[in-house]
Amino acid sequence: MPEDIHFYEPANGHRLAHDPFNALVAPRPIGWISTKSRDGALNLAPYSFFNAFNYVPPIVGFSSVGYKDSVRNAEETGEFCWNLATRPLAEAMNQTCVAVGPDVDEFALSGLTPKPSRIISVPHVAESPVTFECRVTQIIQLAGVDGQKVDTWMVFGEVVGVHIAQHLLREGVYDTAAGEPILRGGGPADYFAVNASQKFQMHRPK
Repeated sequence: MPEDIHFYEPANGHRLAHDPFNALVAPRPIGWISTKSRDGALNLAPYSFFNAFNYVPPIVGFSSVGYKDSVRNAEETGEFCWNLATRPLAEAMNQTCVAVGPDVDEFALSGLTPKPSRIISVPHVAESPVTFECRVTQIIQLAGVDGQKVDTWMVFGEVVGVHIAQHLLREGVYDTAAGEPILRGGGPADYFAVNASQKFQMHRPK
């Protein structure tokens, strides 16, 4: 057990060159979220606070620091898509990080193709090999231990449609590494890639 520990209370500052929180909870799957406003304007943005939270029904969620276009659109329409961010799409995904007005279409900005979804009205990224079509179940404004609301919003959605590129299915099993997902690390610019050489297996003890 390590003896030399850097301990800090977040409320009093971390005393480091860069806040380590994002690097400690990492790497994280990327919530590459496509939405559509009530008026039909498209939006596409990546969120580093994203994950799956339930099997049946399948529920995913993303957290937005600030009430951004993705949250507003999801609240207005009750729908969003999650698109798998992959190594070949990393640069295009990064282009969708740009802070632009709600009237700017990030699909066009990044050279990506909006593809109609099968169940919901929000399009997804045609170039992405995996997409979830989602219907919003809850939108929650987060709060601290003191009960004070913070300017961060958690959007949960039930997955009502799943798109998987056929080449990623091997004898009926999804090949995670073949999808080349990228994950968010710490610092201002760190990402990680997944490859088959890093895979190992452990079965649950009986």
